[in-house]
Amino acid sequence: MPSADHELGPQNLRSPSRTVTREPSGRSPEHAEPSRFLPHVQGLRAIAVLLVVLYHFWPGRLSGGYVGVDVFFVISGFLITGHLMRELEATGGVRLAQFWARRARRLLPASLLVLLFCALVVGTPYLFPLSSLPTEIREILASTFYVENWFLALNSADYLADTGEPTTVQHYWSLSLEEQFYVLWPLILLAAAWIGVTRFRGARRRAVLVAIVAVTAASFVFNVIFTITDPAPAYFVTFGRMWQFGVGALIALVPMLQIRHAVGSFLLGWAGIAALVFTAFTFDAQTPFPGYMAAIPTLGAAAVIAASNADRWWYPTRVLSLRPARFVGDISYSLYLWHWPLIVIAPSVPFWGLSIYHRVALLALCFVLAWLTKRFVEDPARSWKVLTSRRPRVTLWSSLVAMVVVAAVAAGAWAVNAPAYRTGVQAIEQTRENPPECFGAASVLDPACATVDFGDQVLPAPGFAAADRPSDEQCFVQLNDTRPVTCEFGVDDPEAPEVVLIGDSHAFQLLSTFESIAVENGWRLTTLFKGACPWSTTSLVTPGAFGAACDRWRQNAAEVLEERDPDVIFTAALSTTPYSSAGFDSAHDAAVAGYRDAWRGAIDRGIPVVTVVDNPVWENDPNKCLRTRGIDACAGARDAVLSENDPVRDAAEGMSGVTLLDFTDVYCDDAQCSPVVGGANVYRDEDHLTVTFADTLAPSYAAALRGAMGRDGSLTQ
Repeated sequence: MPSADHELGPQNLRSPSRTVTREPSGRSPEHAEPSRFLPHVQGLRAIAVLLVVLYHFWPGRLSGGYVGVDVFFVISGFLITGHLMRELEATGGVRLAQFWARRARRLLPASLLVLLFCALVVGTPYLFPLSSLPTEIREILASTFYVENWFLALNSADYLADTGEPTTVQHYWSLSLEEQFYVLWPLILLAAAWIGVTRFRGARRRAVLVAIVAVTAASFVFNVIFTITDPAPAYFVTFGRMWQFGVGALIALVPMLQIRHAVGSFLLGWAGIAALVFTAFTFDAQTPFPGYMAAIPTLGAAAVIAASNADRWWYPTRVLSLRPARFVGDISYSLYLWHWPLIVIAPSVPFWGLSIYHRVALLALCFVLAWLTKRFVEDPARSWKVLTSRRPRVTLWSSLVAMVVVAAVAAGAWAVNAPAYRTGVQAIEQTRENPPECFGAASVLDPACATVDFGDQVLPAPGFAAADRPSDEQCFVQLNDTRPVTCEFGVDDPEAPEVVLIGDSHAFQLLSTFESIAVENGWRLTTLFKGACPWSTTSLVTPGAFGAACDRWRQNAAEVLEERDPDVIFTAALSTTPYSSAGFDSAHDAAVAGYRDAWRGAIDRGIPVVTVVDNPVWENDPNKCLRTRGIDACAGARDAVLSENDPVRDAAEGMSGVTLLDFTDVYCDDAQCSPVVGGANVYRDEDHLTVTFADTLAPSYAAALRGAMGRDGSLTQ
């Protein structure tokens, strides 16, 4: 998170190592030291914010750009610790109320402005899906009071995941974490200084240094262990990130870490920049992060800060001090605040989207808004005399009032839209329980429905499709989790036929439908799901911990299947899963072989397998189009959204013991595929089916399962 400590900006980025004198004017002692100017730190801010922004705009091109946030943590630790230590040595203490009041004046105006904007947008159904409103409001409230990181940690959000529906304010996790640092850090320094004075003969600085080393080391160990054991919340937990602030703090407190030697500074600075570039292009969503891997961008940022020599124009300190870099550094805080909500909101805006042209235009708009916010909000608020001329508590109380006002606007957005939200939820429930005749897939599969026309009807409504998903998330493991979690549904009779549903998220999307099928037919249903990890024996091309976790999960799942004797296994998989081509002519051939190998293990035991050709995959969620345009205008070209070489189809064709279902003609005609079939909204996002639509395929799924088990003889092979 780019801190808005612009009193720590170019004019005050000074070395903290020199002694200060008391200033009788009453002005904060942290401004009293005439130290050396370090403008390259402002340029480092520019690198950090550009990494984050470009990663969010083009995650496929800059897959590790999220490390920019780690760079900001190091910068904040360096700057804040230096300023606090100067005041501590000059006065023997820290004016906490004054310190926190300055933080509030510099951070809250821009932050609350963006939160207010988000509250108004998400409360406008024309601009934003209504189904997201409860989560949006909760996270806006959490962000307003600087606990968004804990909200996400407790809800196990995966910040780096490629799926899911991130909120407009999810990026406030880092701002919340940094504000918690601003509260805790001066208290830690004060406590350490007090111990140094009272117990160690006035060794204040040494005691502070020991305390920071201890906190940094403990935090790093905690971070590594927590990332291994529970990676999703580990990304957000405050104590797991304190070590990164501590690394910056150590540079501020240990003069020998600030390299002024020409050659040493040159090599160190460019090595730090190279480390940041390396992580930005090589890290991705599967990198175990933060964990020990976060040490690379953290130490890279520390190296750039420590490189202090600026004698030559080609030194990194001079390059990062150029006017364009310092300009981006100046607006980095507002740029960070604005870019993410605009990315989330843009595809919902009528006649807008996230094509390459839209992205470039939106990026330019982000810079404009950031500059305007810096010029007319951030800068004036820093010197607003109605606050600066009064005691710090006036600023703090005013800040609390402003936060309450933003929270009230967010609550008002919920109050206004709550009736419509409840109506939408009820409509989904009613449609599932009592669907219209010829609804959904039946309009294509049932010849008697050929003349039925649903017109412009879309159920569930586009604003609620994202909420129409299976609810049993505890059955769906993700990330580096290798546990073969099984869930049991259907009837309790141990003698009842058993169906196993196994695979990735495209198998999980059928869970609610298969649960109903199991209950209606008197079957037991057992599930095994892992996100982005189909039931196969071919490894993913994805490197690192995630690919290894997928392989391990498959082994564990195979052991579970060996212990059971199901009557039939059903599996589904995303057609665009990236498989390794090692040992084969192509990744497609490798995928086909992997599916057949996995299925053969069951078939050889006399267990039939049923699978299905994958549904079309869209570049953008078609609901964003359906909210503002007609059904026909939102159709996609068949060759653009449908995989003609689905490896599941090719693996199943001609393989004894495998039943293949193909609903391509339900989704598509010869030229295009529609997001609405028979009045049913097909998708809840870019590639996952709504439960409402999947339910309309239930008769076909049930018939295939019965046939594979030999219960009607019509589909056995």
